[in-house]
Amino acid sequence: MQKIINKNQNGLKGAITIPADKSISHRAVILCSLAKGKSIIKNFSNGKDPVSSLKICKSLGIDINYINSNELSIISDGNLSIPLENLYCGNSGTTMRLMAGVLAGQNFNSTLTGDESLSNRPMKRIIEPLSLMGADIKSKNNKSPLKIYGKKLHGINYKSELASAQVKSSILLAGLMTDGTTSFTEPTLSRNHTELMLSYMNANITTNGLETSISKSELEPKTIEIPGDISSAAYFIAAALIVPNSEIILKNVGLNPTRTGILEILQKMGANIEILNQKNISNEPVGDLKIKYSQLKSCTIQGSIIPKLIDELPVIAVLATQAEGTTIIKDAQDLRNKESDRIKAIVNELKKLGADIEETPDGMIIHGPQKLLGGINVDSYQDHRIAMSLYVAGLLCSKEILIQDFDWVKISFPEFETLFDTLLT
Repeated sequence: MQKIINKNQNGLKGAITIPADKSISHRAVILCSLAKGKSIIKNFSNGKDPVSSLKICKSLGIDINYINSNELSIISDGNLSIPLENLYCGNSGTTMRLMAGVLAGQNFNSTLTGDESLSNRPMKRIIEPLSLMGADIKSKNNKSPLKIYGKKLHGINYKSELASAQVKSSILLAGLMTDGTTSFTEPTLSRNHTELMLSYMNANITTNGLETSISKSELEPKTIEIPGDISSAAYFIAAALIVPNSEIILKNVGLNPTRTGILEILQKMGANIEILNQKNISNEPVGDLKIKYSQLKSCTIQGSIIPKLIDELPVIAVLATQAEGTTIIKDAQDLRNKESDRIKAIVNELKKLGADIEETPDGMIIHGPQKLLGGINVDSYQDHRIAMSLYVAGLLCSKEILIQDFDWVKISFPEFETLFDTLLT
């Protein structure tokens, strides 16, 4: 599907509720499937990626039913059944990596597959530590499909060179069903939704700085209410900050400190953002965000904050085209291992629009402020975050732009256009 975007003349106005957090939705459906009893998930994401996790859990014998459009009932005896066919993860790296941890210690064999994009993403990062636990995982070139031969696993003390919530979660989920204690240490703190949810469901889990330890646990079924996704909120935040005359409120946004790197950076850049109505729901901090158009200044983004905003870097690059000075993004080489090479993708497409931007091995350099011209077609690279970032850029372009393959947005955010239309009318 192609999408035409025109310059916005009036600014974004109004209030919207941000849809459910995808990272938390994945974890909720997986962990509730492992709990013995009945769980309820409120505000489950309708994005294709979390639904891939849901479908796999159903294929493993878990009784999952929709109570309404985004509320689930999950009934489980705590055990998984032998799947009758390969388990298809679609485009979801989170599904594949987390489910590999769950399946490695089962008493049956299984195969995880994905679409063409997922089949090119690196899986060595989970295969290696799971193998140290005794897992038997076969793959070609450490990529999908993963053939998993269920084995009895043992605990390990693993020091990861990569700050990755997916790797950490995979190992912790394997450790949840393993005799002995499994410890995972990361170089900097990645998002900790898995740890918070495991604790909420009374797992035997402790965290000490950058080390998290878990031992065999029986999870308690719970009602889990999922907050809005700050990675989805990022596009509205960015648009309101750079489209003149904008003032919006985003409701029910997850404010987990391992995810709020974008707010830290934007405040450093001079953004007018106010946090309202803060509270805690199902062990996760939540609040509303009030955003006003702002004159932004450049900054350098690097080091330990990168894992806290890795998904938001493409739209931050769009913001940086409108900031005074030179914005430098470093230490973000893992952006090249996403649904696309997001460094190359966003640099190439913003250059087409007239941005003064250059690619570096681990990030990019953006000079601003720069007028974006438009009048051309741009490519989404079949990557939802590139598509949404280019949509925001299109709101500033002097001429309309046409985004190719825009329907990939539905992978993570099917409500994206409807919510933008609400604020742009």
